[in-house]
Amino acid sequence: MLERICQHEISSSWFQRRLLPWWQIYSRKSGGYWLVLTVSSIAMLTAFPAASILTRLYYQDGGKRRWLISWVAVAGWPLTALALLPFYTVKGISPTPLNWQLWLSYAVLGFLSGADNLMFSWAYSYLPASTASLLSASSLTFTAIFAFLLVHKKLNAFAFNAVGIITAATVILALDSSSDRPAGVSKKDYVVGFILDIGGSALHGLIFALSELIFIKFLGRDSIHLVLEQQTIVSFFGCIFTTIGVIISGDFSVLKSESRGFRHGPVSYYMVLIWATITFQLGVLGGVAVLYQTSTLLAGVLNAARVPVTSIAAVIFLQDPMGGFKILALLLTIWGFGSYIYGGFMEAQNHQRSATVTSSQDNRFSDRTFDGQEKLETMPA
Repeated sequence: MLERICQHEISSSWFQRRLLPWWQIYSRKSGGYWLVLTVSSIAMLTAFPAASILTRLYYQDGGKRRWLISWVAVAGWPLTALALLPFYTVKGISPTPLNWQLWLSYAVLGFLSGADNLMFSWAYSYLPASTASLLSASSLTFTAIFAFLLVHKKLNAFAFNAVGIITAATVILALDSSSDRPAGVSKKDYVVGFILDIGGSALHGLIFALSELIFIKFLGRDSIHLVLEQQTIVSFFGCIFTTIGVIISGDFSVLKSESRGFRHGPVSYYMVLIWATITFQLGVLGGVAVLYQTSTLLAGVLNAARVPVTSIAAVIFLQDPMGGFKILALLLTIWGFGSYIYGGFMEAQNHQRSATVTSSQDNRFSDRTFDGQEKLETMPA
């Protein structure tokens, strides 16, 4: 009985220290807030996996154009631009003035984004969607490393643990590479896809770190409309880069002939491309909305959740093989994401407590100063 009471007191104390502040904040939110958050979370949790499944479906059913798929990933940038209109028209926010440094920074990010999409496009042409999705989870490792090197973000023990676990999951997938190679893909092509997926993940992590560095150096603050502006301009430059690649490679000129050879016909071919374009941008918009409606914590949880969602969807819709090694890699990936998210949660709590302590100390100092002044003013001359 005494042990139960102690456990209850410990759990209650943990709730009050860790979860109660969050509950007090979000319990006061309106119904409209929760509606937007729910829609955004569903978009983030389903759009990215859908884009991955559609990309692999394109190659599985007869598509062969890598530049085309990399172009599809950014061709929906006008959807993000449309999301900016309410900020300009309803809220009266003016577009951020861009100097040459910001233009150059966004152009570089756009080029890197286009190259990143091209690497993932090649990877998905050789790898099952479930394997490609698990490998892309290594972007968390590279994000943590580049954030440490470029933005000087400290890595706590949970982040180090996550990096080690996700790296182990990648190694396990490499050791089991022969069991899920798609039909018609040689061992050499599979290795190329594996390497390109990891390279794309590394580039993805670099893009995240550079984006944060741009906010720190040139913008000085971040808000949802600034992030949408950055995403729109970066995707625009990425679209220019990939459009040049598509024209040079001749991908646009073979759309009609490739659609005829598609397994389910031309209509299915164009629907796959159109919906892939839409879902890529819906995932981006959902991620931005979740991030600024709540925090990086929930965005990280949903980002972690989409890895198993993509893997399970690939098994159901594309009949991807799911052997024991891949299941183990999936579990390790979820564990790694969980460790990283929990570390971020603990860091946020510690930062909140430090801010509270600092604020209370400042208040006590102000009270003492005021009392001292009052005493001096009431003393006889």
